[in-house]
Amino acid sequence: MKTTFSLIKRNVKMFFKDKVMFFTSLITPLILLVLYATFLAKVFKTSIKDNFNGAPISNKALNALVGGQLVSSLMSIICITVSFCSNMLMVQDKANGTIKDFNVSSVSQNKLSIAYFAASFIATLIICYVALALSFVYLIIMGWYLTFTDVILLILDTFLSVAFGTALSSVIHSFLSTQGQISTVGTIVSAGYGFICGAYMPIASFSTVLQKILIFLPSTYATNLFRIHSVTSTLKSLDGVPQQAITSLKQGLDIQLSFFGNTVSPVASFIVLITSTIVLIGVFLLIKGGDLFVDSA
Repeated sequence: MKTTFSLIKRNVKMFFKDKVMFFTSLITPLILLVLYATFLAKVFKTSIKDNFNGAPISNKALNALVGGQLVSSLMSIICITVSFCSNMLMVQDKANGTIKDFNVSSVSQNKLSIAYFAASFIATLIICYVALALSFVYLIIMGWYLTFTDVILLILDTFLSVAFGTALSSVIHSFLSTQGQISTVGTIVSAGYGFICGAYMPIASFSTVLQKILIFLPSTYATNLFRIHSVTSTLKSLDGVPQQAITSLKQGLDIQLSFFGNTVSPVASFIVLITSTIVLIGVFLLIKGGDLFVDSA
């Protein structure tokens, strides 16, 4: 265990010391913030007002709804993109030959795999929790409606999403071995994940065919949980707004998902996310040739 902890400590330090890898992990959140600040915030404000059809809503509540939308989008993306960046060390060690030094040493493949997975999870969790704390500050400025339960659930959402992102990136990175492959995968994830998880634009705004495809992806349910726990309390505080308008807004913002006509509950979203994470970890174990927690050395 001492060797494993030493490897985990080494990998976490390597991630934060590598300025290129660290700042690459922050590119997507920065792009999202600029995108919202320059364009999407106004679009969502207009969309919310139109949806309420003239019903009274305070500026504080309106800003809180838009802020909750931004926070949920930001968190749903960085939990995955940062996981991919922090897990790049596993591929870099292959590309620069470091893994060969480990292989000729007394360190087993099992310990190496545990260390890469755990270090990626820890590094990503640190960054995401810092981002979540800053998001809370942002919501205080915009308009705070979150309850204590909402805060705890957002912390849990972040933990589960990081676990999912780490498992997903571990499976994909297991097949990579060059710097070129790292760059390609990183670019694809950074550019595309925000769209398929409904962070940039709600899935409800996509075509019917695309909605039916995306409803099968775990990323959809991760975003749904962040949406629910960052916006619902604000919606509950609204007075004078028809329930039909609120329901319509929930559907339009992916707060209330529908799986072929059946409403998806928060519990169901949790189950999908947890199950997907367990399955991906199982795949990672198979790729690495067995149970990583049984040291074969």
